[in-house]
Amino acid sequence: MIVKEEFLSRLRKIFDLNLYEVKVWTALLSRGTSTAGELSNISDVPRSRTYDILESLEKKGFIIMKLGKPIKFVALGPEEVVERVKKNLLVEAKEKSQRLETLKGDDVLNELNSLFTKGVKFVEPSDLSGSIRGRQNLYNHLDMMVRDAEKSITMITTSEGLNRKLEFLLPALEKCKKRGVKIRIAAPIDSNNQKIAKDFKKVAEVRSLSQFKARFIVIDSNQVMFMLLDDEKFHPNYDIGIWINTEFFAQALEQLFDLAWKDMEPVK
Repeated sequence: MIVKEEFLSRLRKIFDLNLYEVKVWTALLSRGTSTAGELSNISDVPRSRTYDILESLEKKGFIIMKLGKPIKFVALGPEEVVERVKKNLLVEAKEKSQRLETLKGDDVLNELNSLFTKGVKFVEPSDLSGSIRGRQNLYNHLDMMVRDAEKSITMITTSEGLNRKLEFLLPALEKCKKRGVKIRIAAPIDSNNQKIAKDFKKVAEVRSLSQFKARFIVIDSNQVMFMLLDDEKFHPNYDIGIWINTEFFAQALEQLFDLAWKDMEPVK
């Protein structure tokens, strides 16, 4: 059986399988039912690993074991596999979420917080910086920054970026608004995000930006996150942000923002 490496690579990413798992699975799909030895020969996976791989695939809902001897394995239809994998992921995510939720107030979390707070005492504010890759990771970090805001949030984003931020950041921004945090958002406003801009007006001052294109956020005049790439030209997985804790740079950015803010048109 010959399966292109590109196709195997796609399957690995889609179904979160390792190379041996995807080779054995596609081999079994091509046969319908087969023994571990036959699958080892077809897939070019070491015989010593094949049973472990088949057991893993069975647990994940890709195949079932046929009763009788010799032991054979049966492939499920791809559409059925998709449904089973989706259900398993939901169950697994729920279990992990509940496990993490139980950490609140637990001695484990208290001990971790103790380690962190003691360590922070020896860290210079300027050392609290780093690069963040992948849009999901970027928004996770942005959400953390927004939740910790005490005085002000200043944000410039793109047209599509405004749409994404409503989905990811609105709950945290609403809580900031209740705490009295001053929130300002600037972005190009067009027919695609006019409604989104109006929704943001519930928690922030929103103005239409047309002079230049940028993506950054300043929190409390001391934390900055700025994105290095144009979100229209690069895949979300390759998005990169730089997070820095620097009062000097943060205040400089806010001063530039204030100059541009005066010339921006308020969203009606």
